[in-house]
Amino acid sequence: MNGVSTIGLALAPDVIIIALGMVFGRFLDKNLWVALDKLCFFIFFPALMFSAAAARPIGIGDIASVGMAVWILMGLGLGLAWPLRRLGPSSFLDFAGVWQTAWRFNAGLAFVVAQALPQEAAALMAVAVGLAVGALARGAGLNVGSVIKAVLANPFFLASSAGLLVSATGHAPPETAAVTLDRLANVAIPAALLSIGASLNLSVLWGLSGFTGGFHLIKLVYLPLCALGLAKVMDLSVIQTPVVVLFAALPTAAAAQTLAARFGADRRGPAAIIAQSTVLACMTLPVWIALVV
Repeated sequence: MNGVSTIGLALAPDVIIIALGMVFGRFLDKNLWVALDKLCFFIFFPALMFSAAAARPIGIGDIASVGMAVWILMGLGLGLAWPLRRLGPSSFLDFAGVWQTAWRFNAGLAFVVAQALPQEAAALMAVAVGLAVGALARGAGLNVGSVIKAVLANPFFLASSAGLLVSATGHAPPETAAVTLDRLANVAIPAALLSIGASLNLSVLWGLSGFTGGFHLIKLVYLPLCALGLAKVMDLSVIQTPVVVLFAALPTAAAAQTLAARFGADRRGPAAIIAQSTVLACMTLPVWIALVV
């Protein structure tokens, strides 16, 4: 059995859960999915990030290398998408609402793809997500003081930092607390997959255009290719490289439309790109996983 087939079989349960989410998403109240997303953000994924980061010690070199690569890739997404300005809406504010989708990432899917990685690399993915929080805060147009507050208050950053502290000191939490966190962590991925499925609408692919297609090409193809090149330039290890490449290959963040609305931009543009990006990533991510794992 070749590598692609093996990856396909490994991802099959996740695809089935996404499909279940698509089915139940048509019948269950939309407020339920909003509540589920909040639970994932504030409870399930922080528990998963803590458990992953605390699983084994991660060297300062690994943290610095992966953090630098993540920030460079997000900056590349920002720069590569600028030429699409001429194809976008006339209002710069509305374009900016879409522009952010070229460098934001879906944290939920980060941990789904991390399942295909060795345990050490999966822990490093938690660190990558935590380190990217600062860039997201800055991208929201906050000043330096607000950025620091946003980063320090972000549950992903707090969870990954606490996990790193535990792994570095070797002082594990009490057994009851550890078991509780592990059980919450086990809920994170199924809950996120169900929510992703509930938000999917395959008909959005009919709305692809040169403008939106350009963003998907950047996010799902160019950035992972840049990550491969960056891994060689930075001489990243065999553990660091798949983390950086798969991080770069993630679809854009579901929260992008919320941020666009917050600043008064038309949220329909980012909403369409989010839906399209998530659907397309279901096809592109298995390819990148097969290439780097």
